[in-house]
Amino acid sequence: MQDLRVTLVQSMLHWEDAGANRAMFGEKLAALKGATDLIVLPEMFTTGFSMRSHELAETMDGATVAWMRAQAKSLDAALYGSVIVTEGAKYFNRGLFAEPTGKVTVYDKRHLFRFANENEHYAPGTERVVVEWRGWRILLQVCFDLRFPVFSRNRNDYDAMLYVANWPEARRYPWSQLLIARAIENQCYVVGENRVGMDGKGIHYSGDSVVIDPRGQVIGSVQPSQEGSATVVLERSALEDFRAKFPVARDADDFSLQL
Repeated sequence: MQDLRVTLVQSMLHWEDAGANRAMFGEKLAALKGATDLIVLPEMFTTGFSMRSHELAETMDGATVAWMRAQAKSLDAALYGSVIVTEGAKYFNRGLFAEPTGKVTVYDKRHLFRFANENEHYAPGTERVVVEWRGWRILLQVCFDLRFPVFSRNRNDYDAMLYVANWPEARRYPWSQLLIARAIENQCYVVGENRVGMDGKGIHYSGDSVVIDPRGQVIGSVQPSQEGSATVVLERSALEDFRAKFPVARDADDFSLQL
């Protein structure tokens, strides 16, 4: 199995302006062709964390999904980020994993942030989603999912997990500590991608985007409160060697998860 190059793209977002955000990210990604396998964008990367789902939602055949497919094909890399999507008269904070072939895997955010009334404007997801990409099994997650370890529990079915977020600076300490905890308890790589700047509601974000290895060590990051990117290599041999030498999962509690 090959190593996997993952690129964090930490950026400010144009509030509720999908076209401006697509154009902005298009410029930022242009230099990554051939330099990475997976590009990770923030939660609701076309709008910011808006509750105006009715006005801002796109469909799966809309402009942003088409843009992600085109970017993935052009860059020969997968893209993951979340977008406001409507389907079947419902609205979702939907994680989209787009591949160069045009395939798009969908993960709808399970844990909605009721403290911002997200549960009143979006429907929760009903499935836990693992996607396979270039020999890696990757669990897809969105923001508030980070606080619920049972949902992300490794059942020997993934090697890395992706968290895309609009996680406020006021709670940056839990963000950093929970990402480390998820990596340690699941013996996996964890990618935490967050935005920076201030949104249309006056909430500030410090980013703190990181990649953490299965031992809980930060192996890559973007400067807090700054726009920037970082490409980090996930090493397959290091993951397999660690799991073989320290097989924690053998003593894991057995349980089933009902969604």
